[in-house]
Amino acid sequence: MTDSQLIQQIKQGNTELYSELMRRYQRKILAFVYHMLKNSQMELIAEDLCSETFYKAFRSLHSFREVDASFSTWLYTIARNTVLSELRKNRGGNVSLEESGYTPVAPLEVAPEQAVLRNERMNLVRKAINNLPEKQRSALILREYDQMDYQEIATILDQSVSSVKSLLFRARSSVKLQLESYFYEPAYEQHLERMKSQ
Repeated sequence: MTDSQLIQQIKQGNTELYSELMRRYQRKILAFVYHMLKNSQMELIAEDLCSETFYKAFRSLHSFREVDASFSTWLYTIARNTVLSELRKNRGGNVSLEESGYTPVAPLEVAPEQAVLRNERMNLVRKAINNLPEKQRSALILREYDQMDYQEIATILDQSVSSVKSLLFRARSSVKLQLESYFYEPAYEQHLERMKSQ
C-alpha cells in the first residue's frame, strides 16, 4: 500500500494503519532528529522529539494535502520545526554525525590498513559536516544521505530551490576547504598543473 493509500484510509477512520506509516519513516526521522540536535547532552531526547513529530503529524493528518508536498517531505518539515523549537529553548553545542545515525556507505576493503584509513576519512568528513551552519548541514544531509531532490529540500527548509542549490554549493565548498589539508596530494596537484599547461 502506498503512503497516499494509507493516509486516505487513516483519514477514513482506520487509525491503526498509522503505525505502518511510522514503521516506514521512524528510523529516517530519528536519524534526522539526532543530526539536528546541537547540544551534545540533547541526544537523550531525540526519541522523544521523534515521537512528538509523529504525534504532531497524526494530529494534523486531516490537513495534509498531497498536492502541496509528499508525506515524507511534510514529515521532515514537522521534525525540523519540532527540533528547532526545542533548540531555541535549550541553546547548546553539537551532536556528532556518528551519533546521528548517518553513516556514508563505503565499499568493503580487504586490507585492515585500508579500513583504518577509510574510517579516519569518514570521521574527518563527519567533523567537517558538523562544523557547517544548521541550514547548510541540513541541506547537505537531506541531499547526500536521504537522497532528496532540490524541491523536497526547499520545502523542508522553507527556502527556494535556488537557495537550496546555493546552500549546497556553500556546504560542499566549506567541507572541501576543511578537508583540503588532509587529502592534499602534491603529486596529484602537480599532475593537474601539468595538464593545465599542455
